[in-house]
Parts: sequence; structure tokens; C-alpha cells
Amino acid sequence: MSDSQDLSNNYAGVWDGKVGFGNKAALVLIDFLQGYVKEESPLYAPMVQTAVSNTVALLEQARSTGMDVIHTRILYHPDFHDGGIWLQKAPVMKAMVAGNPFAEFCPEVMPLESEVVVVKQYASSFFGTSLASTLVARGVDTVVLVGCSTSGCVRATAVDALQYGFRTIVVSDCVGDRHQAPHDANLFDINSKYGDVMARDEVMNALFELNWGATE
Repeated sequence: MSDSQDLSNNYAGVWDGKVGFGNKAALVLIDFLQGYVKEESPLYAPMVQTAVSNTVALLEQARSTGMDVIHTRILYHPDFHDGGIWLQKAPVMKAMVAGNPFAEFCPEVMPLESEVVVVKQYASSFFGTSLASTLVARGVDTVVLVGCSTSGCVRATAVDALQYGFRTIVVSDCVGDRHQAPHDANLFDINSKYGDVMARDEVMNALFELNWGATE
């Protein structure tokens, strides 16, 4: 028996439940910033560029159906006092300040003026932000997560989404990391304990079938 088969068998019937979709979903794009896709950036993660490209069609569908779309970005005060211990642990994140091109959104998934942008300083898109309140006020019960990185901000957001009471869907080919191993390991953990991990086309089909504002 292979290690992957043994792992799946070990979790079967214990950590393999599904939450599915609820009545209303929001697409949350987590930190699709240029620092993760520019080779000259220390934050560069090749898998993120693929995730950005794969997200374009999903974003277009969400916009065409009137689905709530929310973007997040990391942005620090120039003196970094709002970065706390995280910037001591990961000083590479100091690139995320206004005026640094690495802190700007990737053009392929640039927010529209009508779309909410949540500014955060830590990994989870919920920590210290108005995201949960915004979703509740909009009647959202399901969050569809894309972005980066899988092992960092995506995982932290998925865990908090569950803890705030939202059904959580992570789109496997629309998230990325610096390396395949942490990407795969964290998707396994998320799918086991915190939400459902689904491929983009599967998510798009589910959203279409549920007819969340789809135009005829």
C-alpha cells in the first residue's frame, strides 16, 4: 500500500466529511498581489501565477452572475508598527507597503471599483478586519476561496471561515504556494477538517447549477 493510500484510509470515515454549498456564496480573492508573481520579488511563488490565470474564468463567471466578490490585500503602515510579531518572523512581508509595486494587485484579477477590498496585516482575511460582518450583512453563508499562499493566508482564512460559521470551498487550482509539497499538504488538511477542496471547473458547474443570479 502506498503512503497516499495509507493516509486516505487512515482519514476515511473520520476526517472526510463535506460541507457543500449553502444558499448564497461570495468569491474571496486572497492577496493576488504582484510580489507573488514577479521573479525579482523575494516572495515569488511560481504556482501563484498559474492560480491567477486559472482564476480569471471563475472571476468572470462570478461577476456575470452578480455573485459577491471580495478582494483582500496585505498593506502595512510605513513604520510597520501594525505588523507586530509577524514581521519579526517574516520580514520579507515588509514589501507590502503603499508605493511598492509588489503590493499592487495582479492586473488579470484587478478589483473593480464596485468590489470590496479588505486590507489586512495578518494571514487570515478575517483577523482584525470587517470581512465577517460584511459577509453576514450580505446574507452570505458560503465562501469560495482563491489566492495565495495555500499554506499561509488561504489556510488561515479557511480555518477562520469555518470558525465564523461559513461553509468553505477552496478552489484547488486557483490557489498556489512556493512549493508543491506544502500546497498539497495544506489542501489535504483543509479538505479533511475545515472545508471542501474542489477543482475550478467543478466549482463553476456547481455555481451555475445553483443559479445564484445567473443570467439566461
